[in-house]
Amino acid sequence: MGKIICVANQKGGVGKTTTVINLSASLAASQKKSIFIDFDPQGNATSGVGIDKEKLEKSIYNTIIGELSIRETILEIEPQNLGGFLWAAPSNSSLTGAEVELIYIDRREWKLKDVIEPVIDEFDYIFIDCPPSLSILTVNALTAADSVIIPVQCEYYAMEGLGQLKRTISLINQRLNPGLVIEGYLLTMFDRRNNICHTVANEVQNYFKDQVFQTKIPRNVRLAESPSHGKPAFLYDPKSIGATSYFSLAQEIIAKDGGQKIEESYFG
Repeated sequence: MGKIICVANQKGGVGKTTTVINLSASLAASQKKSIFIDFDPQGNATSGVGIDKEKLEKSIYNTIIGELSIRETILEIEPQNLGGFLWAAPSNSSLTGAEVELIYIDRREWKLKDVIEPVIDEFDYIFIDCPPSLSILTVNALTAADSVIIPVQCEYYAMEGLGQLKRTISLINQRLNPGLVIEGYLLTMFDRRNNICHTVANEVQNYFKDQVFQTKIPRNVRLAESPSHGKPAFLYDPKSIGATSYFSLAQEIIAKDGGQKIEESYFG
């Protein structure tokens, strides 16, 4: 059975979409069948792997409102270049309508979970990219997930909003998804030359302790450029520090799940 991981933080610009794209690609390159569900109406994860979101005729929106099964929306992403298997359930601005339409649907908090259920055995990892809010879409993602990765940008206001997110996760545990756990806090946009980054990293690690991933994601030009080329960093520049950092994060998750890690040198 696949492991469902949502990537959530109501703050924008902390690296949620970058993490979904590059972590799922790194797991695919590690021979794990991976898929990401773009559950953000902005559709940045969709365009970040080269899919033209404006020309989409089938998207995750169609599955949420019951028009299509998720299998009818899934697209394959360059498996021959990754050396593994990566798929995407794309999104675009039409998903905004789902936030209104879900209000009138029975079991609205479980809708995404119901959509994923038929394909859960077909993948090793299923990622959900959440919008930068604690909306009904994010509640759906947290209800469907086994665990949540929380990206934390290494900046002065890094801890702002984390308390509210933790309270939301606690409520989801109590009322909708008792099995939901925190996969880990991921330090992003880390610049070793910047003192505030070290201060924030130490603060997060002291507060959340072993819930913080060992891997830190650095500020990296190649990582920032890759979405404009419609590729994960692993395909755009596999030797860049951004790509290798996400590969290390993938190995950390594989090891945590009891799997066999793959050395980076395996891919040349």
